[in-house]
Amino acid sequence: MISRYFEMLRKEFSGYNGSRLTRDLLAGITVAAVALPLALAFGVSSGADAAAGLITAIIAGLIMSALAGGFYQISGPTGAMAAILMSVVAKYQIQGVFLATLMAGVLILIAGLLRLGRLTSFIPAPVITGFTSGIAVIIALGQVDNFFGVSSQGDTALAKLASYGSLGFSPNWAAVALGAFVVLFMVFYPKKWNSVVPASLMAIIIATAASMLLNLDVASVGAIPRTLFPENRLQLSQITLEQVTGLFSPAVSIALLGMIESLLCGASAGRMADVRMDSNQELIAQGVGNILLPFFGGIPATAAIARTSVAIKSGAQTRLTGVFHAGGLLLAMFVLGPVMSKIPLSALAGVLMVTAWRMNEWKAIRYIFSHKFKGPILKFAVTMIATVTMDLTMAIVIGVLVGMALFVCKSATAEVREGREEVDGEEWAIFNINGPLFFMTSEAVEQRLSQAGSEDRVVFMMHGVTMVDYTAVSMLMDFYHRQTAAGKRVPFANARPSVLSMLRRAGLAEEAGEEVFDFDVAALPPLSRDGE
Repeated sequence: MISRYFEMLRKEFSGYNGSRLTRDLLAGITVAAVALPLALAFGVSSGADAAAGLITAIIAGLIMSALAGGFYQISGPTGAMAAILMSVVAKYQIQGVFLATLMAGVLILIAGLLRLGRLTSFIPAPVITGFTSGIAVIIALGQVDNFFGVSSQGDTALAKLASYGSLGFSPNWAAVALGAFVVLFMVFYPKKWNSVVPASLMAIIIATAASMLLNLDVASVGAIPRTLFPENRLQLSQITLEQVTGLFSPAVSIALLGMIESLLCGASAGRMADVRMDSNQELIAQGVGNILLPFFGGIPATAAIARTSVAIKSGAQTRLTGVFHAGGLLLAMFVLGPVMSKIPLSALAGVLMVTAWRMNEWKAIRYIFSHKFKGPILKFAVTMIATVTMDLTMAIVIGVLVGMALFVCKSATAEVREGREEVDGEEWAIFNINGPLFFMTSEAVEQRLSQAGSEDRVVFMMHGVTMVDYTAVSMLMDFYHRQTAAGKRVPFANARPSVLSMLRRAGLAEEAGEEVFDFDVAALPPLSRDGE
């Protein structure tokens, strides 16, 4: 794995020169401009603070970019991770988040070493789309407090929303005005200007300037420490076995979410850059990064498609783009810290609300609904609802289970076509079976076979049988025993190797000899052989 990583670097930096370095530097600066407001916003929305989000983006940019499985991967705090951290912060405080991040990093690193990079291939696309939409709803609901300048109580976004009934809802209209301005500004900002100055950054600058000039009474980000080693970071001496046990479940959720989000980002970005990502190496990068982040006061990080796509579109050449982006954020921390501390929380809430809207896969959603794909619609809806109302990892599990159930139901059909042909002067009943033979199809096939006539010769054409399980084998063996007890011959012709193996293991060859699998198929008319 180490040799593959260095081979990747060798290819990546082959022919590297000043021109490519300049393109990496400019792309890094562009990504930093996009990442700065998002890092602050996701830090706040996670329940930590803006400084934690900024530090996370810096450390993730340095470490994860250097070790990434694709040169284009840009990591940092994300909306999905912020959504899962809200409940962790509410229950275990920020030290609990640090410990859970460390544990999640270890789990992700182990997954990378075990080569589990194909994880996302087992998740149906509508489940991912529903999960993303659910996360978007959670992010938007979680920003109601900051957007309206009010306070709520509860461990989840829905609980906070429900608490307004008892606590009351009295908006700070200055905060609402700033948040609404940011939303409208980002919506109507010309797309062609985004390549020069990102809409989110420009909106934050204008909103902060207005708040300072008008001396508005709104909540702000607060002090930004000019150090990568703030006082509030993971302290190993404070870790107890009880904490580790209690945080294991959140750590697993963070690890699974981090793996899924990073691998999906890499798959999408790889198509954009026309360079395939090494999924296992990416998991190693994410694992190492998340192990180190808590010691700097950072929160969990994953690869982010928004920043990664900006890097690719800005002409990124190598992983130095991610490193330069981290350097730009570090410079902003030291130079612009006092100004960033004045950023209104309602302005950041406006950025997140627009981000939440845009993170929905609207093209995919419109497609499955407009074409009335019932299965995908069900998977999308169930996953989205589960994401909003339940644990995020459980939502993915539920979505996958629904997908598996739908697949099994659609696959639970096996067709039996009966025909009669004369071979060497003898009349044969020919049963062409197509489809999987397993516990859900065995009964239907058995009923079809029971309707067969009383011919002396019966042959099963098995080429169309894709798989067979114990229940189906038992059914076929019972039929075989009944027929042979009546003095009839029952060969099984053209079975696939896997099906043939199951029939042999069931003892068919021992009872009847290998000739039970031999039949002169060439003597049959072509249509009978093919099952038509």
